[in-house]
Amino acid sequence: MRGKKGKQRKPAVEKTALTRRDFLRGAGVAVSGGVLVGSGALATASPSPETEILGPGEVPITLKINGEARKLSVEPRVTLLDALRNNLDITGSKRVCDRGTCGACTMIMDGKAVYACSLLAVEAQGHDITTIESLSHAGHLHPVMTAFINNDAQQCGFCTPGFMMACKAFLDKHPHPKLEEVEEGLSGNICRCGTYHGLKQAALDAYKTAKA
Repeated sequence: MRGKKGKQRKPAVEKTALTRRDFLRGAGVAVSGGVLVGSGALATASPSPETEILGPGEVPITLKINGEARKLSVEPRVTLLDALRNNLDITGSKRVCDRGTCGACTMIMDGKAVYACSLLAVEAQGHDITTIESLSHAGHLHPVMTAFINNDAQQCGFCTPGFMMACKAFLDKHPHPKLEEVEEGLSGNICRCGTYHGLKQAALDAYKTAKA
């Protein structure tokens, strides 16, 4: 085929080269598709008939707190900390960071220290939960409490309940700790008043207090 000046036109060439933009666009689609398929297509999957669906309203639950079964109703999104403070008036543990980083809300569940602000109340069912309220009976203080008082290990008091529970959980498993072990064992708790010297010494003295 010839143009106006008699020159032969070249046939149109189909573009086959893959540009960087095309590659990235295709890769993104492929990855997204792989995630959906690999996760069982969450967008379209439906729960099996035996799956119990909770919420969004309140549901009845039973929590074993300090050896006592307590019945209450909470929305599934409510944390263990809020359930105890707002529904059961168990207010010893404090909400400070509410992000599971400071340790002020520490409780003991099945012998392990846990952040109550990061645990759903519905998930705590069937577990043994121990709070700071259990460390004092009829005016008799737990050795951890006595050690904290003797070493002036508290100031503002917000972190103190969490530190005491973390200390108890630690000492239950390490009754003869060294200073380095105490520092590591209580590293999940923060004291904004900076009374770490007293806190660490209290942990070291708690076992001696128990044997006195």
